[in-house]
Amino acid sequence: MYFSLARRLITETDKRLLFKAAWTLGARGLWSVHQHKRRLKRGEFFPPFLYLSVINSCNLRCQGCWVDVAAKQHRIEVDAANKTIAEAKAMGNSFFGILGGEPFMHKDLLKIFEANRDVYFQVFTNGHFITDEVAAELRRLGNVTPLISVEGTEIISDTRRGRDGVLNQTMKGLETALRHKLLVGVCTSVCKSNLDDLVQNAWVDRLIEMGVMYCWYHIYRPVGPEPNPDLALSSEEQRRVRQFVVDTRATKPIIVIDAYHDDAGNALCPAATGFTHHVGPWGDLEPCPVIQLAKESIHDSQPLADTFNQSEFLRDFRELTAQHTRGCVIMERPDLLVDLAEKHGARDTTDRGKVIEELRHVTPRRSQYQPGGEIPERSFVYRWAKRYAFNDFGTYSRHFDASKYRDPDAVAAENSGSPSNAAAGESSLPIINR
Repeated sequence: MYFSLARRLITETDKRLLFKAAWTLGARGLWSVHQHKRRLKRGEFFPPFLYLSVINSCNLRCQGCWVDVAAKQHRIEVDAANKTIAEAKAMGNSFFGILGGEPFMHKDLLKIFEANRDVYFQVFTNGHFITDEVAAELRRLGNVTPLISVEGTEIISDTRRGRDGVLNQTMKGLETALRHKLLVGVCTSVCKSNLDDLVQNAWVDRLIEMGVMYCWYHIYRPVGPEPNPDLALSSEEQRRVRQFVVDTRATKPIIVIDAYHDDAGNALCPAATGFTHHVGPWGDLEPCPVIQLAKESIHDSQPLADTFNQSEFLRDFRELTAQHTRGCVIMERPDLLVDLAEKHGARDTTDRGKVIEELRHVTPRRSQYQPGGEIPERSFVYRWAKRYAFNDFGTYSRHFDASKYRDPDAVAAENSGSPSNAAAGESSLPIINR
């Protein structure tokens, strides 16, 4: 399998782009993690990876989207983006995730990539704006990988994303990127409506046949103004996705990303561990893209390194979250986020101004933390990589308190006055402090 993957990378991707990714994202990415570890030992903090939502606008209206895509357009301008990236580079960072809205609706996005050719960018996109001209420029620059979102079959995609013909346009953009020999990924927000179609070998085999080099499965989170909680996966379905990811990594010549488990299958949250934080379209420094609360901004007068080091809000978020769960706090304990915002006077970073109200109406549910149901990595390559570069960096050993963990299924059942899903047989996992 490893030989087949290496052969695919060498023969199906522009070799200059492959070398650029291996050096900038691979070697220098590992160095950024090393720098992060050294900072932690000194009692300092700066996340080794940053996500930037460069614009709020989007041509789609996806279910569960937390971004004000229909509001007046706001974007991070080129100078502000370049300044933020430069300050992160000074701390050793070499990789940046670019989100939206739809990032390619930012009229100067390619200028940002051009100005920072010494680092690597991953663009989360629906693929609709990847034309031959755009793909050719991305190939020339060599420092960008498009991660194209596919959310199901044609009918499912139209329903999930609020427009007709979405899948055809997405596949056209995907094919254009592949035709220009870009290093291309496909991501899916796995929910009940696409689980059976996309979490299966036939879909992965099709991606491999097309020339896609990596895929990313992340779990649907019912958030935002139209959360549609009926799409959220059960505990058993989430374990099914995790098992599929682990098996695919060990058997298929394609890279599979997940952001919520270490090598032993223990759950973690990249924002709680400090591995990543997020910059919103207005420049706000948020824990992660889904948690739209902030106290600080990239537009503040002090250096970004000082802001991250001195932010009591972000530090309290990391520590408070890690004390109560290894999972997703917005799914399991939205009440903690409300308390945190009130304690620090954190501002709502959305245009709609209803985040606190939305959090109060979130029904607690299981996320990736399912104690007793851990699924360790089968692939020795992924085991090694995660042990070194993607783990909790001691966060949970310092902060997690099992006595504070509240099983979300039990909490939801208490609130509704009905038996919990676990008690009804939906999950057979051991429950602590229930």
